[in-house]
Amino acid sequence: MYVPKEIFFTKGVGVHKEYLASFELALRSAHIEKYNIVTVSSIYPVGCKKVTIAKGLKQLSPGQIIHAVMARNATNEPNRLIASSLGIARPADPSMYGYLSEHHPFGESAKKSGDYAEDLAASMLATTLGIDFDPDTAWNEREQVFKMSGQIVNTSNVTQSAEGNKDGLWTTVIACAVLLP
Repeated sequence: MYVPKEIFFTKGVGVHKEYLASFELALRSAHIEKYNIVTVSSIYPVGCKKVTIAKGLKQLSPGQIIHAVMARNATNEPNRLIASSLGIARPADPSMYGYLSEHHPFGESAKKSGDYAEDLAASMLATTLGIDFDPDTAWNEREQVFKMSGQIVNTSNVTQSAEGNKDGLWTTVIACAVLLP
């Protein structure tokens, strides 16, 4: 059974006249272009330790198949604001799994996109933990409820935003959580 023991977070942006090449450049910007990436759903594994990008990359070999949760967005519309965000929510109980959420909006700032993704991950974890909250209240109010419950220890986000290239080249943004064996 393969359960990841470590995880690292990365992000990147790429610009090119070709859509696929802009994605490749975003992967390069994020330092994960050398790997065969299999995207997976958004569970933060039990006992999984966050490591730096540098430490994570040392464990990988070019061509290796890696598993990642990825948020990805692209545009060729000049000046269009795009973002890709991963929300992260980890429980206080180390024997429980957490959540990652992907968000890839148009027209949202990095802050707004990141807050939304973080809120989404925390809300998914809260429902799993049975924390009573009003989903219609503002994120900062729910965040306080989640933290005060003592059941959610950490929330954060990784976000990459960009404006579409002024000359109409493809602009791609990614945010990734790379799971390591």
